[in-house]
Amino acid sequence: MPTQTTQRAQWGSKIGFILAAAGSAIGLGNIWRFPYVTQENGGGIFVLFYLLAVVAIGLPVMLAEITLGRHTGKNPVGAFGAIDPKWKFVGALGVLTGTAILSYYGVVAGWTLGYVLKSAQGELSPEAFGAFVADPVAQVSYMVLFLAVTALVVALGVQKGIERMSRFLMPLLLLLLLGLIVRSLTLPTAAEGLRFYLWPNFEAVSAKTFLFAVGQAFFSLSLGMGAMMTYGGYLSKKENLVSSAVAVVGLDTLIAILAGFLIFPVIGHSLDKGGATLVFVTMIQQFNTMPGGQIVALFFFVLLALAALTSTVSLLEVATAYLTDEWKLSRKFSVAILFLFCSLLAVPSALSLGAVDWLSTLGGKGFLGWFDFLFGNISLTLGALLTCLFLAYRWGVKNAAVEIAEGCSWFEPLLPLWRVLLGVVVPLAILVLLGYMLITGAGLG
Repeated sequence: MPTQTTQRAQWGSKIGFILAAAGSAIGLGNIWRFPYVTQENGGGIFVLFYLLAVVAIGLPVMLAEITLGRHTGKNPVGAFGAIDPKWKFVGALGVLTGTAILSYYGVVAGWTLGYVLKSAQGELSPEAFGAFVADPVAQVSYMVLFLAVTALVVALGVQKGIERMSRFLMPLLLLLLLGLIVRSLTLPTAAEGLRFYLWPNFEAVSAKTFLFAVGQAFFSLSLGMGAMMTYGGYLSKKENLVSSAVAVVGLDTLIAILAGFLIFPVIGHSLDKGGATLVFVTMIQQFNTMPGGQIVALFFFVLLALAALTSTVSLLEVATAYLTDEWKLSRKFSVAILFLFCSLLAVPSALSLGAVDWLSTLGGKGFLGWFDFLFGNISLTLGALLTCLFLAYRWGVKNAAVEIAEGCSWFEPLLPLWRVLLGVVVPLAILVLLGYMLITGAGLG
């Protein structure tokens, strides 16, 4: 069995870490879920609450995960275990969560590859989506292909694989997004869509508005599954953790906000359903009616594929770091094992969208729906809650502040605020989210 003999890798530069970490956070949810949740919760007023939640909820947890990762220089299991072995289960929960999410996320990511091909061939049809996801050969094939590309990047290593990919793909993703926005702003529906998106309607405020704003801010940053902890473990001691966390959160939020400038001018605000329906049905309806729509659609689905890839790479890296650190396996051998395991684990999700009846109707959600609810919502949220409690009450914010001070000399005045946010505000917000999901049986992500 191949073993790991090299020293633990590090990022080649701070910008490499920021682009990779932001890429982890930026995913399909930023491009299609954020506009849908915005439409469902009042438009501009939801955007305002979302931005406040990013600062008050997302940023403190982001800083906590990155700090714990760099302090220990380990994967999530090793990071918690290095401070208190009794808490290793929280890291194990993160590895399990990331691996499970990768399996079904790979299925959805595979759709983007399929639709890149359909766009290039001029075969886009909003009515064809149901048949596409019910085709077992197509679903399994695109899923395996996407996971194979993901595995190739991770197998190349932190600098040669993940960082190099991020340095190329993140600017390309932003360039594609800006180009598509310019095109969407020329459409007749642009004024109507932007008015709804940007103008706060205070009459639309409800408890649900607050709840979903916090949920969107939380889930969009890839917190609670060990990704930021793992990436933080590759940072050198000279880097400023506070500015790094702010940059990652800021870039992720920017992409989400820009996604609204892409989606709403195209659809106005007459959106009936979100998720896959928004991207693979509603948007295609609009592409088919606009001049040059085939080219716009091609770039749009390339954009989605890039966003998905930067996320799947981080998900795979969490489990890879665990195997290389704790089991001393080589990186390439670890990636090969995980690729095979995740591909097999993803098959039931790939077949649960119409290909196999009992998988599609399982428990009223289908297999993929249940996996997303259990791991992409409940497990993810629970992991973030336990991380906050660990840092606030076990490791202690003072000890964390010592690590932060390695590259940031001005954080000490903010320490009391961080202590209150991590120890009180964020845990309470997460408990409310967990309560809502458990009571309603509905996810937020």
